[in-house]
Amino acid sequence: MLARGTERRYLLEIVQGYAILKTTTFDSGHGFALGHNPGAPDPFVTWQFTEGEKGQRDYYWGRYGNSLEWAQRDFDRRVDDYQHLYHAAVKNTELGPDGVYRYYSTQRPVDIGTYPKPPDNLPLSIVNYDDDRRRPVANGRLMAWGELTYAKPLTEKQMEDYELKPAPANPDRARPSITARLKDGARGQEPPKEPSQKRGHKNHEER
Repeated sequence: MLARGTERRYLLEIVQGYAILKTTTFDSGHGFALGHNPGAPDPFVTWQFTEGEKGQRDYYWGRYGNSLEWAQRDFDRRVDDYQHLYHAAVKNTELGPDGVYRYYSTQRPVDIGTYPKPPDNLPLSIVNYDDDRRRPVANGRLMAWGELTYAKPLTEKQMEDYELKPAPANPDRARPSITARLKDGARGQEPPKEPSQKRGHKNHEER
């Protein structure tokens, strides 16, 4: 598991196997967190926490559920209740970092020696699915035993050596938006011709 760090903007904090997706901290030093562990029987959790002087957090009073919608409602309710009860001001709200790279272990459960550990890109989280068998992932495109997340992308050789499959939504594989593709296409088009001139060819949208 990931060792906790102090720069949460860059490290995905893992608590009891749950990746922290969102936190709200009050000026009192108390706060609430929303976590996700896709391999747990109840994959979502909300916690209360107390933040120390050096930024370390003690999590407690966890509530567990099976949907993100439930977790978001419970998180908002706990934040609102605390704010109204103690008249506390919100110090900050943090979201989990963008740009996390997820890889699926499709051939075996994740264990020692079954995944890459480059010194400059250690795994942020390691999850084996609890039902002890492969489950559909990536919108049903793959079957996997578990998954890992990294702050930076793995190389093709690293994925091949350990038989890992990248998640389709990884930042280095996500397709550009339709708007971006249209803009790129417009840059390469010829200037418009006069209405009286016949077009010599048709433009095709780039894929």
